[in-house]
Amino acid sequence: MRLFLLFLAAAGLAGCGTQGPASFSSAGTIDPQQFMAASSGAEASAYRIGPSDKLALTVFQVEELSFAEIFVDASGKLQLPLLGSVQAAGLTPAELSADLERRLGERYLRNPQVSVSVSEAASQKITVDGAVVKPGVYEMRGRTTLLQAVAMAEGGTRVADLKKVAVFRSVGGRPMIAVFDLAAIRRGQAPDPVVLGDDIVVVDTSRLNARYRDIIELLPGMAIFAYL
Repeated sequence: MRLFLLFLAAAGLAGCGTQGPASFSSAGTIDPQQFMAASSGAEASAYRIGPSDKLALTVFQVEELSFAEIFVDASGKLQLPLLGSVQAAGLTPAELSADLERRLGERYLRNPQVSVSVSEAASQKITVDGAVVKPGVYEMRGRTTLLQAVAMAEGGTRVADLKKVAVFRSVGGRPMIAVFDLAAIRRGQAPDPVVLGDDIVVVDTSRLNARYRDIIELLPGMAIFAYL
């Protein structure tokens, strides 16, 4: 029942239209790595900086204003030379870069070029559920792979089917799923995909394999990407 409710939450049924049910067969099969790569780019560009995030900030040809590591404080601000306190939380890296270029260009530099990237996203969390030892919500520290996410929950239980590990993600407001073979990843036979903040990871159990398709058949308007 818990897995069923997770599926419903990930699908966002309340906002679904009247489309027909989607299934593995109707949605087609693609390489999960293509799914992760495509959605990763979109999500990374939309990420909004939060308190305690670690950033890398570069002002082209101005070493005094460039930082390999700089932290957003608890109030969501950066403390910078010349500019003082600058709001960072709530902005994307691109928006913060543009804001700093504007501020520096108004008084200090001619045509400044500023680059901001997130080195460690302290405010991002991931949910790990299903057949894991300690299901729950975990804080991500920097780049996190699927293998690391499952390890946060102390790995799979004795009944876990590591060949069926699902990653739920909202891409452009649309719920999507990719299913990975974690056993193959552990053996080095498949790449270990990067997971993102707000992803939901569900480790299947051998006795629930048949229910997977039954539950997914009930989810209207959901795109399914399966690794079979």
